Amino acid sequence: MVPYKNANRLDLLWVSMTTAREVDQALQPSILSFVRDVPNLCSLAGLACTVSAIYFCFLGNFYAAMIGMIWAVAFDWADGLIARRMKGRTGNDQIFGAQLDVLIDIVSYGVTPAILLLSYGRFDPMFLPGAFILLAAAAIRLSYFSTFGLSGSAEYTGLALDNNSILLVFVFAFESLLGGEVFLPVLYAVCLALAALNVSPIKTPKLSGNPINVKILALYTLGTTALYGWKLM
Repeated sequence: MVPYKNANRLDLLWVSMTTAREVDQALQPSILSFVRDVPNLCSLAGLACTVSAIYFCFLGNFYAAMIGMIWAVAFDWADGLIARRMKGRTGNDQIFGAQLDVLIDIVSYGVTPAILLLSYGRFDPMFLPGAFILLAAAAIRLSYFSTFGLSGSAEYTGLALDNNSILLVFVFAFESLLGGEVFLPVLYAVCLALAALNVSPIKTPKLSGNPINVKILALYTLGTTALYGWKLM
């Protein structure tokens, strides 16, 4: 009789586990349900700007690419500000939003600068190491941040990746003054320096969480958009 009783207990355990899985699946939200979350919509708008920046890099229209890059940062900062002010967001909303941000960041601040360097260098193989270093530094930094988070209350270890786009958009404003032959090694050096700072042990403040800094970035975004828009005319 003992084997029979044990079999019944195993059957009951299996039924219980199966029922629990079915309940979890029934309660699990759909993938696209998270798109309705305003901060996630803001993140996706930033991704759209990033895609446009990559597109214009391939076309060699670097001024338009700069506009896409800086607007990607603006939407990135805005989504965090909106998320912190929204009420009623669930734990799943917060976890999903954080994961979405990380995945978009690797494209916006790793892939895009790498493609910018390659495109401006006319895809010469000598720029492949720089592109790899930029992308590798971004991946390493994001993995480190996902593991350890902020250092202290409001400090990063290393330079935050969003600063890469902010600084590259600023540096590129001098491209027409220096000329392509002079600016190309400058761009290469700046990209390598940014990658080194991304993974360095230096402490840098978290700028994106401060409403004042967000307003400053908004002015910077509008100003650089006007500048590069004028250069496109």
